[in-house]
Amino acid sequence: MDGEEQSVVVELIIALVKIALVVAVIMVLVPFLVWGERKYVADVQVRIGPNRVGPFGLLQSLADGIKLMFKEDILPGHVDRVLYFLAPIVMMIPALCVMAVIPFGNQITLFGHTTRLVVTDLPVGILYVLALTSLGVYGVVLAGWASNNKYSLLGGLRSSAQMVSYELPMGLAIVAALMISSAKGGEMSLVSIVEAQKDGFWNWNFLWWGIGFLPFLMYWICGIAETNRAPFDLPEAETELVAGYHTEYSGMKFALFFLAEYANMLNVGAIATTLFCGGWHSPIPIEILPKSMGLLKALGPVFWFSVKVGFFIWAYYHLRATLPRLRYDRLMGFAWKGLVPLALVNILIVATIITLGYREKPVPPSTSQRPASQAVGMAGQPGPGGF
Repeated sequence: MDGEEQSVVVELIIALVKIALVVAVIMVLVPFLVWGERKYVADVQVRIGPNRVGPFGLLQSLADGIKLMFKEDILPGHVDRVLYFLAPIVMMIPALCVMAVIPFGNQITLFGHTTRLVVTDLPVGILYVLALTSLGVYGVVLAGWASNNKYSLLGGLRSSAQMVSYELPMGLAIVAALMISSAKGGEMSLVSIVEAQKDGFWNWNFLWWGIGFLPFLMYWICGIAETNRAPFDLPEAETELVAGYHTEYSGMKFALFFLAEYANMLNVGAIATTLFCGGWHSPIPIEILPKSMGLLKALGPVFWFSVKVGFFIWAYYHLRATLPRLRYDRLMGFAWKGLVPLALVNILIVATIITLGYREKPVPPSTSQRPASQAVGMAGQPGPGGF
């Protein structure tokens, strides 16, 4: 095996290790997210919460998972079997794949090999994220349709209408973030977007020139609605429709829907951190650890990324503990009459301010896998407006 082939094998092994690590972390974190939410909501409501299984009730989610795995799996005789089994899988797989393009750290050197802490740096990473997150709608629709139950079908239709409606202003908010990153030399690669927000929290997209906070807020609101969380959790609380699109599901198939929901909470927090909050960058660019502490220094960016995502998870918890859910007509009206016009106006404002106020700057070296000279899209040669 020559040197080139050996390098390819090493890169393949590193990629497989990163994939396994990301999937394992998500699958381990999800049960603890369930426990954390139950404990936090219990504290807010002056209750005890889970405290029996394991210290502080930490193993309660594990016990629930074991129960669901060995629970009798009831298969209604009137369902479309293929689509019925496919629906929870369609919900779960995209939730696990989104993290593949999100950089959760800078880079690390192990055994003489340096690798970036991202599974893959796609030149169009943000399009990959949008494509995968939109697939969750299909899982909801398939679950309602395959159940062959009018209540499940109505629940699936209402849930999919909610998710499709909030995808539009979410996409427009992301466009605003890309415009801001482009003005600073960023590309559509998420690694490039993070690099465009370095050198302090004042360069983060949601604070940049005061024009990034509104798209950040809109993205966060739409992310809550996309993950069916309070106060937009009507898909899980439709008492007039029994239980919504998952009425006919039980056992692990039922659990997969909620595992996907909590995994998507992590995804929304990670994407918000990457697009608007500097990604893995420290709020204040001060070198604390010397370069000789290579491994510990490499874990510093992972720590900051985790803290930021943890903040968004806490916000999910707090909203559920404090806000009542919206009525369905108000939920839809808020999207189409409020967020969509506001997102369009916001894009116009962002483009105007960047065009009038931005002075041409040299594009920083690309951090994606392509040479900067071959970059296409939003970070090509910036014109007077930086686009």
